Amino acid sequence: MLGSTDKIVPATGAPPSAIRGSKAPSGPNRLSYPRLFLALSVAAASDVVSFWTVLLPPVQLGIDLVTAAALYVVLGRRWALLPGLIAEAIPGLGVFPVWVLVVISIFLYDDIKARRKADLPPPSFRP
Repeated sequence: MLGSTDKIVPATGAPPSAIRGSKAPSGPNRLSYPRLFLALSVAAASDVVSFWTVLLPPVQLGIDLVTAAALYVVLGRRWALLPGLIAEAIPGLGVFPVWVLVVISIFLYDDIKARRKADLPPPSFRP
């Protein structure tokens, strides 16, 4: 007979939140899909605007500072934002989608970290 303090542990070894169908990301630093979509939207908008302001470096630097601040608010403190800001500050690199690549790299790095922590195999790709 189960007492009030006994807990039922699933036989799969998965945490109860995964069994109940919770779609919450694992770990405190993992990005949720709405935050990822917002970060990608901010990054894409900034890269589009930066493409058209390549010949105006002060305006482009201002846009990049605002973008870095907005991504800091959306993504939290991430060190990958600093190299992105440095890359965007170099004249002529504004034609590349640096901010989008930074957001994607943060998402992929979090996924790799979560898989390594959970000891999951990488996803298999079949043609």
